[in-house]
Amino acid sequence: MNIPAYPTPRNLLKDKTVVVTAAAGTGIGFAVAKRAAEEGATVLISDFHERRLGEAAERIETETGVRPATCVCDVTKQEQVDGLLHAANRELGHVDVLINNAGLGGEVPVVEMTDDQWGRVIDVTLNSVFRMTRAFLPSMYRRRSGVIVNNASVLGWRAQKGQAHYAAAKAGVMAFTRCSAVEAAEHGVRINAVAPSIAMHAFLAKVTTEDLLAQLSAKEAFGRPAEVWEVANVMIFLASDLSTYMTGEIVSVSSQHA
Repeated sequence: MNIPAYPTPRNLLKDKTVVVTAAAGTGIGFAVAKRAAEEGATVLISDFHERRLGEAAERIETETGVRPATCVCDVTKQEQVDGLLHAANRELGHVDVLINNAGLGGEVPVVEMTDDQWGRVIDVTLNSVFRMTRAFLPSMYRRRSGVIVNNASVLGWRAQKGQAHYAAAKAGVMAFTRCSAVEAAEHGVRINAVAPSIAMHAFLAKVTTEDLLAQLSAKEAFGRPAEVWEVANVMIFLASDLSTYMTGEIVSVSSQHA
């Protein structure tokens, strides 16, 4: 696999403040938080897992020289979302960029799926985007400035066995992005989303069979999964002033929509 070189920072988010949800671990959330710090932003990361959140902050500090602020937050609970907003305002002063990254998957056929399995995936993956956006938009409206970047998925377009709940949630993220963007544009705020196909990280490798990963990777134009930082790069672009005329867009970080 021919993986490109890691990007050289260009201060794309200099003097910006950025909040990233679900940023612990090895996935896209961590990658975009690290890239934001590299691009000059002051960053606050959140996650529901306190130990992993602290470890993520330490890794970002080690790799960038700057330690992000942290706030433990379960995005399925409104009171914790409100707490994250207060923490962000306290630590950052205000929030220029919100990156909604929380999501939950799993592989279950529809006829075997329980209400709890369906509801949990919808709550973490879709309802959290609604809660976070509802909480953070008012202060952005008052400042007439701000950017929200949501993490969707090509499964919002594609069909895949065992993914009905996750695909429905990600299609919802896409629709929510478009509709909320129309409302926010009147207040000087932009809202876009990325739709990754397959981005390789340790947790994905743990919960997905090697055969399925190989099948999915083979369908991509480059014959490989994306690196998580390749997805993060597109999120950084959408968060930056290079994309000031883009709103309500779903950017596929892959070679195909369907």
